[in-house]
Amino acid sequence: MTRVLVVEDEPQIVRALVINLKARRYEVDAAGDAATALELAAARHPDVVVLDLGLPDMDGVEVIRGLRGWTRVPIIVLSARHSSDEKVEALDAGADDYVTKPFGMDELLARLRAAVRRAEPVAGGGEEEVVVETDGFLVDLAAKKASRAGRDVRLTPTEWHLLEVLVRNTGKLVSQKQLLQEVWGPSYGTETNYLRVYMAQLRRKLEADPSHPRHFITEPGMGYRFEK
Repeated sequence: MTRVLVVEDEPQIVRALVINLKARRYEVDAAGDAATALELAAARHPDVVVLDLGLPDMDGVEVIRGLRGWTRVPIIVLSARHSSDEKVEALDAGADDYVTKPFGMDELLARLRAAVRRAEPVAGGGEEEVVVETDGFLVDLAAKKASRAGRDVRLTPTEWHLLEVLVRNTGKLVSQKQLLQEVWGPSYGTETNYLRVYMAQLRRKLEADPSHPRHFITEPGMGYRFEK
């Protein structure tokens, strides 16, 4: 059963989320502040976190950074902040998706399902192992891992999904719209700032010189290409 950690200090929103999630057979833990949230995450190991940015004791972006220090759990930000800069800051810190208040419960639940699905390991046995090696790093598609110099590179579920789509299309231009829809879902198609943030993160983690990428190539106005 999927376990959800809800981090939100507005009791009516917590109540609505808990009722709706439990009705769909999710297990739910709730925290009203950042300190409790980090303790619960460590103790309960949720499968997905729904996180409000406006917490009483710490900014939600700091909670994201705290979680990303040790876990790749999908994080869906829930916030009344509307500016694109604040959205990008949350995504850059390691969030996987961003839902603006007021929100529709159906949309939030759909995004939650998509985030959990992206984070699921490959079902056993049937998939042929595929390893793609460059001069600087290695991508193991079957194990869902990337490594540099023999050491695993920690990637968030969204970073991994973006990397996987590009690597499975080595040498081919993948359009911005295709990447958005494959990684974030069919309702996306114009949020190119998401791609800029996540491509910058992949380059920073995998490229020898992120400012002059050899493997993750931007095709301006069109999309991105992975080259070995």
